Amino acid sequence: MTNRKLSDIGINPTVGYLLSLLSFVGLSMFLFYKTDFATEIYIAISLFLTSKLSEIKRNEFLKICFGNKQYKKIRVLENLTFALPFIIFLICKQQFYPIILLITMTILIALFNFQIARIIAKMTYNFTIPTPFYKKPFEFTVGFRNTFFMFFIAYGLTIIAIKADNFNLGIFSLVLIFFTILTYYQKIENEYFVWSHSFTPAKFLIEKIKTAFLFSFYLCIPVLFLLSIFYFEHIKMLYLFYLLGNLYLATFILAKYSTYPNEINLVRAIIMIICLLFPPMLIAIIPLFAKQSINKLKEFLK
Repeated sequence: MTNRKLSDIGINPTVGYLLSLLSFVGLSMFLFYKTDFATEIYIAISLFLTSKLSEIKRNEFLKICFGNKQYKKIRVLENLTFALPFIIFLICKQQFYPIILLITMTILIALFNFQIARIIAKMTYNFTIPTPFYKKPFEFTVGFRNTFFMFFIAYGLTIIAIKADNFNLGIFSLVLIFFTILTYYQKIENEYFVWSHSFTPAKFLIEKIKTAFLFSFYLCIPVLFLLSIFYFEHIKMLYLFYLLGNLYLATFILAKYSTYPNEINLVRAIIMIICLLFPPMLIAIIPLFAKQSINKLKEFLK
């Protein structure tokens, strides 16, 4: 499937894999050169990518095809394969404790993420998990119910960070929350759900971004509150990461609608990764994606 996607955009798969490998190594080295929080960001990126393999329908299909026992082996192998480049690079950096954490969480996602999602899906027939997002349903309402356990992990890591006096781990918990929220905007909604809004394209995008900022703040409050109290001397760094998280969230939303009603393509995904490693690029990318999004949405919003 990956080979077909590369061929469809005119890239030879072998060349595509080689360029991806070189880009991965180059961007990884740049990340570790530029920031002291590179390890935490690195783990978050790896977990974000592996979590994309836990989609319910995809996993149901695998279970039907291979059976429960074989399915678990396949899922663990899939997740570890996705995480392998990150693990190898961390080995080169002699980051052994983060490697143990990454491997453990990668396997846990493979074994339990799908089961939790299925339980949630079954529960919704008789019981709806309450959320604070009922006034603006869709991305956060659906996303939170599928990933609520990730916030328990993030909040738990924040408490561990305070007990262990490790501010970096606290920042990682904040990064983990934002990466989880980004997954809410991967799904492309039906054209009707865009057309039904009585907004101009610009107003529609502003409302989407305002909603994302507000609801992400709700989810970040426990981390921001605790770290602000126990690491007041690092409060500027804390809120700088919070600000960057919101900027990446806005950029991801704009990237989504810049290709609407199609999914985000490979070129935009690469641009997003580069922006993640080199934040000043956001100054140019946000207006570009905003202009492209407005042009795409003009077809659906009059």
